[in-house]
Amino acid sequence: MHLEQVLIKPLLTEKSSIETEKTNRYVFTVLLKANKYQIKQAVESLFDVKVVNVRTAILPGKVKRAGKTTKKSSSWKKAYVKIQDGQKIELFKGI
Repeated sequence: MHLEQVLIKPLLTEKSSIETEKTNRYVFTVLLKANKYQIKQAVESLFDVKVVNVRTAILPGKVKRAGKTTKKSSSWKKAYVKIQDGQKIELFKGI
């Protein structure tokens, strides 16, 4: 698995923005099979920062109705990545 494929996208919500401001912790959607070590390596190499710790959560898919039938969206994983104090990740660099 390549490090560029581990991180899918940053999770930009109101809750994650508050988390970033208070504790310097960023939230990413990651591959379901990625482990904490791979996530740490990917963030450090792509954003050139020092990762302090990584917390992960697997969220179950939701059941949605589509007419008479029901469909289930797939489960996904998010990672809370805490970086060293004084550093920050520029998510919108070059826009």
